[in-house]
Amino acid sequence: MLLIKNGKILTMTGSVIEPGEVWIKGQKIVDVGKNLKISGEEPVQIIDAKDLWVLPGLIEAHCHIGITEEKKGFEGDDCNEMKDPITPYIRGLDAINPMDSAFHNAVSSGITSVMAGPGSANVVGGQFAFIKTFGRSIDEMAVLQPSAMKVAFGENPKSNYNELEKIPTTRMTIAALLREELYKAKQYQLEKISSQKSGEPFEVDFRKECWLPVLNKKIPLKAHVHRTDDILTAIRIAKEFDLNLTLDHCTEGYLIAELIKESGFPAIIGPGFASRSKIETQNMDFKNAGILSKAGVKVAITTDHPVSRIQYLPICAGYAVKEGLPMEEGLKSITINAAEICRVSDRVGSIEPGKDADIAIFDGNPMNVFTNTIYTIINGKIVYSKEHSDHSEKLL
Repeated sequence: MLLIKNGKILTMTGSVIEPGEVWIKGQKIVDVGKNLKISGEEPVQIIDAKDLWVLPGLIEAHCHIGITEEKKGFEGDDCNEMKDPITPYIRGLDAINPMDSAFHNAVSSGITSVMAGPGSANVVGGQFAFIKTFGRSIDEMAVLQPSAMKVAFGENPKSNYNELEKIPTTRMTIAALLREELYKAKQYQLEKISSQKSGEPFEVDFRKECWLPVLNKKIPLKAHVHRTDDILTAIRIAKEFDLNLTLDHCTEGYLIAELIKESGFPAIIGPGFASRSKIETQNMDFKNAGILSKAGVKVAITTDHPVSRIQYLPICAGYAVKEGLPMEEGLKSITINAAEICRVSDRVGSIEPGKDADIAIFDGNPMNVFTNTIYTIINGKIVYSKEHSDHSEKLL
């Protein structure tokens, strides 16, 4: 058992308990509150969090950690299969390398879980996975697999396939290819349902079976969108096929905030620290998250690692707060909002009994650039301690 006491507990459920306690048993949070009564005879490890902030582990809602590995060039880059614009059947989980040094950066920054998967070179890029940031076996780190189906609009697929001198080279064709793929997947779904009802044999198609969680609304389309027209095209197609959708990057979202609010879809904003290197990112601004949030859109923040390095996630949220995102929403954008958008809030994103014991402890507000991570706890285990940071590789 592990007891965190005397801390400022930001549960992310609307309550702040100060001073408060968090009682952890095994891999789960057992209780949170004041003056908790600890029962049982098991030895208790105690963290005195006096003058410290205790938050749920931070969550990165969109990145390519372990798929685009740092310092390894082509051999470590498995982010995009760039020869076929439609690859829904590939799984990010098969390419995430837990040995990527960025995982240590995440853990030492209080980031305990991430949504990771393929990039945006293709119209359909493949399946994302939601994973913890500590471990050696990606299967054991996985929380939800698959967790989303990546699709992309705009400049990235246009430029990639223009260089290859094949379609798609226009936004019209990108949308048409996605519609065609979804139509065929829907036909496959109906044929499978019909065969199950009639008892007739049915041949499973590996390249279509992967669409069923999307069509059944168990996981969303995860849409790479920057410009307003691409955002609205993604919304249009999701509505046509009655699908769930997340608007990832959503760079010009603040220009059509009310339309996004009407759609009911959430936005994952970022990477704010990237340069405006592409035409479609010319209107990038940290005020985006605040405008969308105030319009009623649920917002999470992303670094899009390695576009911006993953350890800057809380600082990106801080810049969004500086430019108008309310302070509480800033913290939610990297905790409970991110968990809800990624559909894992039953396990992570807040400090509540029954949830995974993923906790980050800081010496101040994590969105402040001067704040240090003091402890990171994943599944009830202390996986980072600033006191022992010189020996952090041993902890990992």
